[in-house]
Amino acid sequence: MTTLLLARHGESDWNRARRWQGFADRPLTARGRAQAAALAERLEKFQLDAIYSSDLARAGSTAQAVAEAQGLDVVQLPALREVDVGEWQGLTRDEAEERFPDGFRRWQAGGTGWEKGETYGEMSARVLKTVTGITRDHEGGRVLIVSHGGPIRAIHAAALGIEVEAYRRIRPVEPNARLSAVCVEDGRLTELCPAGQIDELLARDQEERREAASRPPSPAG
Repeated sequence: MTTLLLARHGESDWNRARRWQGFADRPLTARGRAQAAALAERLEKFQLDAIYSSDLARAGSTAQAVAEAQGLDVVQLPALREVDVGEWQGLTRDEAEERFPDGFRRWQAGGTGWEKGETYGEMSARVLKTVTGITRDHEGGRVLIVSHGGPIRAIHAAALGIEVEAYRRIRPVEPNARLSAVCVEDGRLTELCPAGQIDELLARDQEERREAASRPPSPAG
Protein backbone atom coordinates (compact mmCIF):
# COMPACT_ATOMS: atom_id res chain seq x y z
CA MET A 1 0.00 0.00 0.00
CA THR A 2 1.21 3.50 -0.85
CA THR A 3 0.36 6.36 1.50
CA LEU A 4 -0.15 9.77 -0.06
CA LEU A 5 -0.09 12.61 2.44
CA LEU A 6 -1.79 15.71 1.08
CA ALA A 7 -1.29 19.25 2.34
CA ARG A 8 -2.71 22.49 1.07
CA HIS A 9 -0.15 25.30 1.01
CA GLY A 10 0.11 27.80 3.84
CA GLU A 11 -1.75 31.09 3.79
CA SER A 12 -0.84 33.40 0.89
CA ASP A 13 -1.43 37.13 0.62
CA TRP A 14 -4.45 36.52 -1.64
CA ASN A 15 -5.85 33.92 0.75
CA ARG A 16 -5.78 36.62 3.40
CA ALA A 17 -7.45 39.08 1.00
CA ARG A 18 -9.95 36.35 -0.03
CA ARG A 19 -9.12 36.60 -3.72
CA TRP A 20 -9.25 33.80 -6.29
CA GLN A 21 -5.69 32.81 -7.13
CA GLY A 22 -5.75 30.09 -9.77
CA PHE A 23 -2.41 30.14 -11.59
CA ALA A 24 -1.36 33.47 -9.98
CA ASP A 25 2.00 33.01 -8.24
CA ARG A 26 1.37 34.54 -4.83
CA PRO A 27 3.74 34.41 -1.83
CA LEU A 28 3.10 33.10 1.65
CA THR A 29 2.27 35.51 4.44
CA ALA A 30 4.08 35.41 7.78
CA ARG A 31 1.20 33.26 9.02
CA GLY A 32 1.61 30.99 6.00
CA ARG A 33 5.30 30.51 6.74
CA ALA A 34 4.46 29.65 10.35
CA GLN A 35 1.88 27.12 9.12
CA ALA A 36 4.51 25.55 6.87
CA ALA A 37 6.94 25.30 9.79
CA ALA A 38 4.24 23.67 11.94
CA LEU A 39 3.54 21.15 9.18
CA ALA A 40 7.24 20.31 8.99
CA GLU A 41 7.39 19.84 12.76
CA ARG A 42 4.35 17.55 12.73
CA LEU A 43 5.91 15.31 10.06
CA GLU A 44 9.47 15.42 11.40
CA LYS A 45 9.31 12.04 13.18
CA PHE A 46 7.85 10.26 10.14
CA GLN A 47 10.36 9.64 7.36
CA LEU A 48 8.99 10.48 3.93
CA ASP A 49 10.20 8.84 0.73
CA ALA A 50 9.54 11.84 -1.51
CA ILE A 51 7.98 15.30 -1.55
CA TYR A 52 6.11 16.76 -4.53
CA SER A 53 4.49 20.15 -4.93
CA SER A 54 2.86 22.47 -7.38
CA ASP A 55 5.37 24.80 -9.04
CA LEU A 56 3.57 27.87 -7.67
CA ALA A 57 5.48 29.67 -4.91
CA ARG A 58 2.90 29.26 -2.17
CA ALA A 59 2.98 25.47 -2.52
CA GLY A 60 6.70 25.20 -3.20
CA SER A 61 7.60 27.27 -0.14
CA THR A 62 5.36 25.16 2.07
CA ALA A 63 6.87 21.95 0.71
CA GLN A 64 10.40 23.28 1.12
CA ALA A 65 9.90 23.77 4.86
CA VAL A 66 9.06 20.07 5.20
CA ALA A 67 11.85 19.03 2.82
CA GLU A 68 14.52 20.81 4.84
CA ALA A 69 13.43 18.97 7.98
CA GLN A 70 13.40 15.66 6.11
CA GLY A 71 16.64 16.10 4.17
CA LEU A 72 14.82 15.68 0.86
CA ASP A 73 14.44 17.66 -2.35
CA VAL A 74 11.09 18.97 -3.57
CA VAL A 75 9.94 17.84 -7.01
CA GLN A 76 7.81 20.67 -8.41
CA LEU A 77 5.20 19.80 -11.04
CA PRO A 78 3.01 22.31 -12.94
CA ALA A 79 0.30 19.62 -13.20
CA LEU A 80 -0.31 19.96 -9.44
CA ARG A 81 -1.36 23.61 -9.80
CA GLU A 82 -4.68 25.01 -8.66
CA VAL A 83 -7.56 25.09 -11.14
CA ASP A 84 -7.15 27.87 -13.72
CA VAL A 85 -9.92 30.34 -12.81
CA GLY A 86 -9.52 32.43 -15.94
CA GLU A 87 -11.12 35.86 -15.72
CA TRP A 88 -11.91 35.38 -12.03
CA GLN A 89 -8.24 35.46 -11.05
CA GLY A 90 -7.61 38.23 -8.55
CA LEU A 91 -11.30 38.86 -7.83
CA THR A 92 -12.95 38.71 -4.45
CA ARG A 93 -16.16 36.74 -3.95
CA ASP A 94 -18.25 39.94 -4.06
CA GLU A 95 -16.53 41.14 -7.23
CA ALA A 96 -17.10 37.82 -9.00
CA GLU A 97 -20.77 37.77 -8.02
CA GLU A 98 -21.26 41.32 -9.29
CA ARG A 99 -19.43 40.87 -12.61
CA PHE A 100 -20.47 37.30 -13.43
CA PRO A 101 -23.82 36.60 -11.71
CA ASP A 102 -24.73 33.57 -13.85
CA GLY A 103 -21.29 32.02 -13.49
CA PHE A 104 -21.30 32.72 -9.78
CA ARG A 105 -24.55 30.80 -9.39
CA ARG A 106 -23.03 27.85 -11.29
CA TRP A 107 -19.99 27.97 -9.02
CA GLN A 108 -22.16 28.02 -5.88
CA ALA A 109 -23.94 24.91 -7.18
CA GLY A 110 -20.63 23.05 -7.46
CA GLY A 111 -19.86 23.73 -11.12
CA THR A 112 -17.36 25.92 -12.95
CA GLY A 113 -18.28 29.61 -13.00
CA TRP A 114 -15.56 31.14 -15.18
CA GLU A 115 -15.43 30.82 -18.96
CA LYS A 116 -11.77 31.31 -19.87
CA GLY A 117 -9.94 28.99 -17.50
CA GLU A 118 -10.40 25.23 -17.08
CA THR A 119 -13.28 23.23 -15.70
CA TYR A 120 -13.05 21.34 -12.43
CA GLY A 121 -13.23 18.14 -14.48
CA GLU A 122 -10.24 19.17 -16.60
CA MET A 123 -8.27 20.10 -13.49
CA SER A 124 -9.18 16.81 -11.85
CA ALA A 125 -8.04 14.80 -14.89
CA ARG A 126 -4.58 16.41 -15.00
CA VAL A 127 -4.08 16.09 -11.25
CA LEU A 128 -5.16 12.45 -11.05
CA LYS A 129 -2.99 11.51 -14.03
CA THR A 130 -0.01 13.03 -12.23
CA VAL A 131 -0.87 11.34 -8.93
CA THR A 132 -1.04 8.00 -10.73
CA GLY A 133 2.49 8.55 -11.99
CA ILE A 134 3.74 9.54 -8.54
CA THR A 135 2.28 6.43 -6.91
CA ARG A 136 3.73 4.22 -9.64
CA ASP A 137 7.19 5.67 -8.96
CA HIS A 138 6.88 5.22 -5.17
CA GLU A 139 4.88 2.02 -4.81
CA GLY A 140 4.65 0.99 -1.16
CA GLY A 141 6.14 4.29 -0.02
CA ARG A 142 5.05 7.37 1.89
CA VAL A 143 4.85 10.53 -0.19
CA LEU A 144 3.85 14.10 0.60
CA ILE A 145 2.06 16.17 -2.04
CA VAL A 146 1.72 19.90 -1.33
CA SER A 147 -0.88 21.42 -3.60
CA HIS A 148 -4.00 23.59 -3.55
CA GLY A 149 -7.63 23.40 -2.51
CA GLY A 150 -8.95 22.30 -5.90
CA PRO A 151 -6.47 19.48 -6.57
CA ILE A 152 -6.81 18.13 -3.05
CA ARG A 153 -10.57 18.02 -3.44
CA ALA A 154 -10.10 16.16 -6.73
CA ILE A 155 -7.92 13.52 -5.03
CA HIS A 156 -10.35 13.17 -2.11
CA ALA A 157 -13.26 12.79 -4.52
CA ALA A 158 -11.46 10.07 -6.48
CA ALA A 159 -10.72 8.17 -3.26
CA LEU A 160 -14.42 8.31 -2.40
CA GLY A 161 -15.47 7.31 -5.91
CA ILE A 162 -17.40 10.49 -6.71
CA GLU A 163 -17.00 13.41 -9.13
CA VAL A 164 -15.13 16.47 -7.94
CA GLU A 165 -18.19 18.68 -8.50
CA ALA A 166 -20.24 16.47 -6.18
CA TYR A 167 -17.49 16.57 -3.56
CA ARG A 168 -17.43 20.37 -3.76
CA ARG A 169 -21.11 20.43 -2.86
CA ILE A 170 -20.66 18.39 0.31
CA ARG A 171 -17.25 19.47 1.61
CA PRO A 172 -15.69 22.91 2.13
CA VAL A 173 -12.20 23.64 0.84
CA GLU A 174 -9.33 22.34 2.98
CA PRO A 175 -7.90 24.97 5.36
CA ASN A 176 -4.38 26.22 4.68
CA ALA A 177 -1.68 23.67 5.61
CA ARG A 178 -4.30 21.06 6.61
CA LEU A 179 -2.94 17.52 6.32
CA SER A 180 -5.03 14.64 4.96
CA ALA A 181 -4.16 11.30 3.38
CA VAL A 182 -5.32 8.75 0.85
CA CYS A 183 -4.18 5.16 0.41
CA VAL A 184 -3.35 3.61 -2.94
CA GLU A 185 -3.63 -0.13 -3.65
CA ASP A 186 -3.16 -1.74 -7.06
CA GLY A 187 -2.94 1.72 -8.61
CA ARG A 188 -6.32 2.83 -7.21
CA LEU A 189 -7.12 5.47 -4.63
CA THR A 190 -8.96 3.36 -2.07
CA GLU A 191 -9.29 5.22 1.21
CA LEU A 192 -9.60 8.76 2.50
CA CYS A 193 -8.07 9.36 5.93
CA PRO A 194 -9.57 12.40 7.72
CA ALA A 195 -7.27 14.98 9.25
CA GLY A 196 -7.90 13.80 12.80
CA GLN A 197 -6.68 10.28 12.01
CA ILE A 198 -3.41 11.16 10.25
CA ASP A 199 -1.13 10.63 13.24
CA GLU A 200 -2.67 7.20 13.87
CA LEU A 201 -2.18 6.24 10.21
CA LEU A 202 1.43 7.39 10.23
CA ALA A 203 2.20 5.64 13.51
CA ARG A 204 0.75 2.37 12.16
CA ASP A 205 2.72 2.76 8.95
CA GLN A 206 5.90 3.47 10.93
CA GLU A 207 5.44 0.34 13.04
CA GLU A 208 4.83 -1.83 9.95
CA ARG A 209 8.05 -0.51 8.42
CA ARG A 210 10.03 -1.32 11.55
CA GLU A 211 8.61 -4.83 11.66
CA ALA A 212 9.41 -5.42 8.01
CA ALA A 213 12.98 -4.20 8.49
CA SER A 214 13.52 -6.54 11.47
CA ARG A 215 12.40 -9.71 9.68
CA PRO A 216 15.19 -12.04 8.51
CA PRO A 217 15.55 -12.24 4.73
CA SER A 218 13.71 -15.07 2.99
CA PRO A 219 15.94 -17.95 1.83
CA ALA A 220 16.77 -17.92 -1.84
CA GLY A 221 15.40 -20.56 -4.14
